Order: sequence, then structure tokens, then C-alpha cells
Amino acid sequence: MKVILNQDVPSLGKAGDLKDVADGYARNFLIPRGLARPATASAVKQAATSKQIVERKQAKAQAAVKELAATLSNTQLVFKARVGEQHRLFGSITSSDIADELSRKIGQPIDKRHVELAEPIRHLGEFKVPVRLAPKVEPDVTIVVEPEE
Repeated sequence: MKVILNQDVPSLGKAGDLKDVADGYARNFLIPRGLARPATASAVKQAATSKQIVERKQAKAQAAVKELAATLSNTQLVFKARVGEQHRLFGSITSSDIADELSRKIGQPIDKRHVELAEPIRHLGEFKVPVRLAPKVEPDVTIVVEPEE
């Protein structure tokens, strides 16, 4: 029996896929739980249309992420901090500080969990910090830490 999946089903497929499954599996499991619907001609046409709409939305979102990544890779943030002996900071610069400054500079909210900082910055210098926007999209932001005068 041919069915169109309404939701992602592990080991079967993703939502909107047209699958050929056993009659009993479709009648007794997939359809009663709302995981699939029978593949009629109108349902197949509707699924194809909705799949195209989803693909267009994903393409727009991917283009926006790439544009943001290009902006972030050219961004340099300068932090002024109090410095003690051996050029160590009295505090530290955390992913939260970086996310706040990035949000203020580019005008878009950046979540602190997206800033891939292994440990807080505690020294003067220049650092490259990756920001994970999406899978496989991680632009590096340049962080410059200078002493406060």
C-alpha cells in the first residue's frame, strides 16, 4: 500500500515522503496514529506542492544564514579590560559577552550557545572564535582584547 508520511518515522522516512509499505503496517499502525495517510492522487499532488514550499523556505533561510556568515567573518570586536601582571585579565570575556557585543554590532540576535568558545578569554591578544549558525556554517569572528587605560 502506498502512503504519504505526515511526520518523520524512524527507519521509514521523512514527512512528505511517498512510501510503499505493507498493508497491515499502514492500516494498523501508521494511519491510526496519524503518522501517514493513504496516497490518493490529490494527496500526492498536495504533498508535492507542500514539499516545494518547504524547499523554497529552506533555500531562503540558507541564503540568509550565508549572508549573516559573510557579515560575521568580516567582523572584529574590540574589548577593553583591566589587566594585571603578566597581561592577565582581572575578569574574563565569555561567550555571553561576545554574543551580546555581536548582537549589538550587527543588529541581529545571536545566542550565546552558538559562540563556540572552549574556555573564557583571560589574556590580552587577538583570538578567532567560531560562531555556529547552522550545521556546516561556522564563520570566525575576530576578538581583540586590549588593556583599559
